Amino acid sequence: MKEKVILKTDYMTLGQVLKEVNIISSGGQAKWYLAEHTVFVDGEPENRRGRKLYPGMMLEIPDEGTFFMKKKEMTSDETE
Repeated sequence: MKEKVILKTDYMTLGQVLKEVNIISSGGQAKWYLAEHTVFVDGEPENRRGRKLYPGMMLEIPDEGTFFMKKKEMTSDETE
């Protein structure tokens, strides 16, 4: 399954994304999850929950899906 993760800030940490996409239920579970499961950031294995993910990056979680980081689009109301 391929999904987009909309970043409301310049970046999100790997732990925040795992929580955002409902793989873990709390930030405290990120360290355990990453120790037990292989996660790939742009094709490279990653186990640091604090890894910063920026727009354009891809997160692959076997048996869970592929997630693309995308910057939140500014509306005309937000730019004024």
